[in-house]
Parts: sequence; C-alpha cells; structure tokens
Amino acid sequence: MRPELHRFGQSRQPVVSVDGITGDPGAAVALAAALAPFPVSRTYYPGLRRTIAEADVAAYAYVCRLLEAAAPFIGGGFDADRFELIEASFSIVTALPDALIPAQRAPHFDSSDPKDVALLHYLGDTPGSGTAFYRQRSTGIELVDDANCDAFVAAVKSESASLTGYTNTSNAHFDQIGRIDAVPDRLVIYRGALLHSGIIPNGMKFSADPLQGRLTANLFIRIQ
Repeated sequence: MRPELHRFGQSRQPVVSVDGITGDPGAAVALAAALAPFPVSRTYYPGLRRTIAEADVAAYAYVCRLLEAAAPFIGGGFDADRFELIEASFSIVTALPDALIPAQRAPHFDSSDPKDVALLHYLGDTPGSGTAFYRQRSTGIELVDDANCDAFVAAVKSESASLTGYTNTSNAHFDQIGRIDAVPDRLVIYRGALLHSGIIPNGMKFSADPLQGRLTANLFIRIQ
C-alpha cells in the first residue's frame, strides 16, 4: 500500500489517498457483479447505487476488510480514535451529461457534520475519471458547516442552472482546488463536508454493468 496525505485549498482539509488498498480490486468487482443489476439511486447521485447490507455476506465482509485496512489512515489523517460505519454501497455513474438535473451539475457535499467522513474505493478502469474538490467563488466556501450551509445552498441554486454537464474543472462558479485521479484499488478518504464532484470525462462508458462501468464502493463513516 502507498498512502499520501493531501491538503487542498485555503481550508487545508486533509484528503488521504491509498494505492493498492486491497491488492485485489477484481475480487470486489466480482462481488459487485454478483449483486447486479443495481437500482437507480434515490439521492442526487447520477446513476445506480446498491446498498451493501450485512445480509450480503461476501460483500459486507469486503467492506469490513476495507475499513480494517483503512483504519490507520483514517486515524492518522483525521485524528480519529475510532469510527462507526454509517452506510456502504456499490455505485455506477450512468447519467449522461445532458440528462443531469441542475443539482447534479454542481459540486456538492455529503454532510455538514465534520465527523462524517467518506471513503471512495475506485474499482472500475475508467481513464480520465476521478474526484475533484472545489471552492465556490461567490461565497468562498470549500467546507460546508452549519453556519455557512444556507449561504452555499442559496448560491448553488441560482448558479447551477447556468452549468452544463458534469463539473470536471474550474468554471465561472467554482474553482477546482485539488483532484485525485481514479486508479483501480485506490482509496480516497475525505470529509463529506468538503465540496467535491466526480470527474466524468468525455467518452466515458455509461454502462450499468459493474464489469464495464465507472464502478466504485462508497462508504460513509462517523469518526470519534
């Protein structure tokens, strides 16, 4: 495993990447394929999402192993003594750029609670893809909290209508402050409050097949 600690933007928030976190990404892809087809996400995620429950014995064991491997990097990067799993899923981006609703065109946050941390395990081989982090130009917000959440939401509602497709780089409303490229078996760990967006390159396969599409495992934890 090869870990790296990044600090992006003026907030200098930690983003941890770990290459080769499992040593066998193909095994996780096979687990995802066994659970296909995935349902359409009920959130703003632009595609399909299959929640991993304890009843999904093999897939849940993968989640537990991933968290065990990630634990030292969660502790070191986020000064955490312990954490609990909130949710885990396999996800595939399938929404075409011109089919996105306004809320899907702009960078977003997962939670305004600084204790909520996201783990993103890249599984699919999608060259040019990844995850980027942003600052909202009009407000200067990089990290959403309870104090600035209303300001961010109000600004993004007025700004997102003028955006087209996926936000892959800086634009009139958002500055890209950092990015992590998608590499199979790379894990990325970041606070859910940090503004971010998936990098979805032109020409990417929007396949619903876990063996072909932009497959990731998405875990959300709460640190203590």
